Amino acid sequence: MIDVNKVAELARLKITEKEGQDYSNQLSAILKHFEMLEAVDTKDIEPMVTPSEIELSFREDNATEWSNAETALDQAPEKAGRLFKVPPVV
Repeated sequence: MIDVNKVAELARLKITEKEGQDYSNQLSAILKHFEMLEAVDTKDIEPMVTPSEIELSFREDNATEWSNAETALDQAPEKAGRLFKVPPVV
């Protein structure tokens, strides 16, 4: 059985006992599906990146001056010096 309460604690979530039991049952069912997938023989299956054939197009990466940088910064909701200020990402 998955310890949903420990995961909820680490994620700083408050869940009820019933929610904990429901989530535990759901996660156990998901893990059973992964066990079924794990049992499939994929020895002769070629790995793929996408389910359809695509052609990658590459371009040379060239740095260029952009004359509208100040205009873009002026429209930003928040900025720090010459940089856009954005919320932190965890």
